[in-house]
Amino acid sequence: MALDFKKDLGKYKDLDEDEILGKLSEEELKQLESALEEMDPENALLPAGLRQKDQTSKQPTGSFNREKLLKYLEKEAMEYKDRDDIVPFTGERKGKVFVPKQKPIETRHEEVTTLDPEIEEALSSATDTELRDLAAILGVHTLATSNQTYDGSSSKEGYNNVVKGEKMTPVFVEPPNPTNVEETLQRIKNNDSTLTEVNLNNIKNIPIPTLKDLAKAMETNTHVTKFSLAATRSNDPIAVVFGEMLRENKTLKSLNLESNFITGAGVKALVEALRDNDTLTDIKIDNQRQQLGTTIEMEIAKMLEENHTIIKFGYHFTQQGPRSRAAAAITKNNDLIRRRRVEGDL
Repeated sequence: MALDFKKDLGKYKDLDEDEILGKLSEEELKQLESALEEMDPENALLPAGLRQKDQTSKQPTGSFNREKLLKYLEKEAMEYKDRDDIVPFTGERKGKVFVPKQKPIETRHEEVTTLDPEIEEALSSATDTELRDLAAILGVHTLATSNQTYDGSSSKEGYNNVVKGEKMTPVFVEPPNPTNVEETLQRIKNNDSTLTEVNLNNIKNIPIPTLKDLAKAMETNTHVTKFSLAATRSNDPIAVVFGEMLRENKTLKSLNLESNFITGAGVKALVEALRDNDTLTDIKIDNQRQQLGTTIEMEIAKMLEENHTIIKFGYHFTQQGPRSRAAAAITKNNDLIRRRRVEGDL
């Protein structure tokens, strides 16, 4: 049908529009103009008179008079008859009145214990000492061990059911670190062959210059293989000097810097130094005051992929991508070291 309709429209292609318009009367031209006028009834920016066609030909009756219009509207409203109600309102209420259910009040009956007349007479005539002895026999320790009387005054011979709190002694998770920092620093500087492990964990009052001296002394030390500096309030400058130490030291195999105040800048310095170190196998930098961020974690993962000696890396990655890359790199290093060990045994 669509094709037939198009064929029927073909006969209008050769029509002369000017000839048709010339034959129209004045009224027909006005009707055509009104039909072709483009209006936008949904355009809120235009006045109401411009959003619709002007279809009125009535002449205005006069100038606008607001007071006269209001009086006319009021008069029309007063003369308009109200609609009669189908059911007149009488004020009668229908249905049942809602009454909330009341919960029954539970009554408790206290059981009254009655004693034999002989026992009541014995208790009423007993002394305080005899009552304390009886309480101890019955297992009522609050009566037997209290040091206050029943009226609240202090006395050694009274009794009361108030238990005094005992003073709690503090219990340390682990004893304080007994390491002498200055003595350890001198032994590192002297390259003491008996010093192979340095543990300064949990020593909070180590001065920053002393920590820098420790890192500087470790650059030339050839006997210390394990250095632990966890929970010592170390910050980024300390991480930087230890990064410089890792570039020079070729003996250290384990470094622990956990639970400190090192940020992403300090960790980045350590990561860059580990690219030039081929002796360190274990490093821990987890549990810092603030998170390192995705950029630093990507740097760590890239370093582990380039390093072939680190088999333990103590850090909890927050992003899945760096975590997967780091795990694959650590697994690769462990397999490489195991292969070298097997080939050496063979």
